[in-house]
Amino acid sequence: MRFPSKDIIRALSSRNYRLFFTGQGISLIGTWMQSIAMSWLAYRLTGSEFLLGVIGFTNQIPSLVFTPLAGVLADRWNRHHMLIGTQVLAMLQAFTAAVLALTGVITVWHLIALSLFQGLVTSFDIPARQSLVVLMVDKKEDLPNAIALNSFLFNGARLVGPTVAGILIAVLSEGMCFLINGVSYLAVITALLAIRINAGHKTEQDANLLQQLKEGFGYAFSSVSIRTVLSFSATISFAGMPYSVLMPVIAREVLSGGPDTFGYLITASGLGAVTGALYMAVRRNVAGLSSLLPVSMGIFGIGLVALSQSRVFGISVLLMLLTGFGMMTHMASNNTILQTIVDDDKRGRVMSLYTMSFFGMAPFGSLVAGTLASRIGAPATIMCCGLICLLAAMLFAGKASVIKGEIDRQTGNTTI
Repeated sequence: MRFPSKDIIRALSSRNYRLFFTGQGISLIGTWMQSIAMSWLAYRLTGSEFLLGVIGFTNQIPSLVFTPLAGVLADRWNRHHMLIGTQVLAMLQAFTAAVLALTGVITVWHLIALSLFQGLVTSFDIPARQSLVVLMVDKKEDLPNAIALNSFLFNGARLVGPTVAGILIAVLSEGMCFLINGVSYLAVITALLAIRINAGHKTEQDANLLQQLKEGFGYAFSSVSIRTVLSFSATISFAGMPYSVLMPVIAREVLSGGPDTFGYLITASGLGAVTGALYMAVRRNVAGLSSLLPVSMGIFGIGLVALSQSRVFGISVLLMLLTGFGMMTHMASNNTILQTIVDDDKRGRVMSLYTMSFFGMAPFGSLVAGTLASRIGAPATIMCCGLICLLAAMLFAGKASVIKGEIDRQTGNTTI
């Protein structure tokens, strides 16, 4: 495969996307720092795998409840303004966590409430963000590259944020991570204010909200390809992603480490994901993504099964690289396929269903994983997660040709 540097960053030629990319890059480092600090603080305060699952559940359950509504609103409202609003609310949440932690009054109930609020904000943020990206690039053919660069940015921050967070927690406190995250939101808010964009097609403002919800569901589930992609997303969300909730347990109990060990493991997963994002970024079109979906899920599953058996830090780091690569290529493929095949006036609603399928199933997976880990242990639970992902990859492999056919119809492409 040719690896031209300009192709890797071609979406950055669009001014609006370039501004967004820069501001979000700074903000995401803070986001990852807070994520690590929140998980470690919860486990330090409680020592409970079950409560780790509960906090994961409260953070993710709003996505299941509110993202269909958020998708309709993203199609009705100004997506640009909607995204600015969610970023301001997220910043206030981070500053609240910082005050509670730095004053020493924070409890596990505060963490649950803060996680619930963050999940509520996220359920409105993601449909607006994902449906706005297509409008930030000047050329539609640059959309797959923009989505891949978003993934690269997210996971590039994952290389820096967890490592810095692990060191800060060990030397100072979790509260400093929350404070830095709050300040980092100023970068993305400033970038969004500087963007000049047509916020896209709006559905009729006097249209019935419930009717639009019904229309969005009907449109998505009448398509075999969209149904399959959403099913992929829901499966990996429920069965695969809960492994991350248990990583503090793996770091402390299995590998006998501290917050720095936890940070290094998450950083390794981020490095694998960055590699996956780079691979996706150099792809010039969507051809072949339908076959990549089950393959990437299989890689993710193999990584989890092997990780569950590792008791050596170095080996665990290498396996986290593998899981990160599989997870990222799968998520980016899912996202790109959906963005390619949906109509613009329904994009907000379909992307909200994608958010619901991914983030909406995760809370139940986290709750089940936390409960199961408290009974059979974290390693055995992670093995179960990996085996389910492997089984799903085999079952979904037969659907690849259906998705390929839909992509070909939308793009006029006849290449495998």
